[in-house]
Amino acid sequence: MSYTANPTSIWPEQIVYEDNHIMIVNKLPSEIVQGDKTGDMPLTEKVKNFIKVRDSKPGNVFCGLIHRLDRPVSGLVILAKTSKGLSRFNEMFRDNKVEKSYVAVVKNKPPKTKDTLVHYCLKNEKTNTSKAHIKPVPHALEAKLDYEVIDSSDNYSLLKIKLHTGRHHQIRAQLSAIGCPIKGDLKYGFDRSNKSGFIHLHSYKVEFQHPIRDEKISVKAWPLIDDPIWNYFKPNLAKL
Repeated sequence: MSYTANPTSIWPEQIVYEDNHIMIVNKLPSEIVQGDKTGDMPLTEKVKNFIKVRDSKPGNVFCGLIHRLDRPVSGLVILAKTSKGLSRFNEMFRDNKVEKSYVAVVKNKPPKTKDTLVHYCLKNEKTNTSKAHIKPVPHALEAKLDYEVIDSSDNYSLLKIKLHTGRHHQIRAQLSAIGCPIKGDLKYGFDRSNKSGFIHLHSYKVEFQHPIRDEKISVKAWPLIDDPIWNYFKPNLAKL
C-alpha cells in the first residue's frame, strides 16, 4: 500500500515507535517538518492533531521538533512529546549522540565501493543550496559522511549512508560533488525531477540511548510510497 500525505494528520502506519516521551514518524516526502511559506500544515501540527483525537485529549498537545528533514526527503523524524524529552534530545543532538543512517539512489557508480567523504559545505541563502568544497573556504563548515554501495542497476546505485555531521543539504551536496547526484534532485545536478517532486533519499534508521530510560533504541523504516525504483531495490533495503 502506498500513502499520500493527509493534510491535517498523520497515518497511524507512519508511527514506528512511541512512548510517553517521544514519537518516531516515517515522514512522507511531500510533508514539511516545520512551517514554511507554502502555508501547508507541518508534521508537528499533524502529530498534535493525531494525538488529540486518538487519546481524546481536552487540552493542548505538546510536540517538540528535535531535528529536520528536507521536504522532498522521506524517512524517520524524532519528535518529543514532553519538554523533558525535548531538552534532553537537543543536548544529545548537539553532542552527536544520535546515529542517523540513510539510503539514496544516485546516478552513476561512486568512485569507490565504500568511502568516507569530507567536504566543507557553504550555504547560499539566496538559492537555499549548499556547495561542497574539497578544501576549507571562508564560513564553510566541515561535513563528513560514510557511504557504501549496496546494489547497482544499469543506471543507478543504491547507497547506504551514515552521517557524522548535520550540515544543510549535506548528503545531497556531497554526493553531487563526487558526480553522483540523487535521483530526482534537480538542485544538485540530476537531469530531471521525479513525479510529485520527491527525491530518492530516505532516512531509514535511527539509533540512540533513550533520553529518559537506560535503554538503547534502534528503529528502521522503509519508504511508504509506491515507486518503481524503490521497489526495484526493495529486496536489498530489507537486508540492511
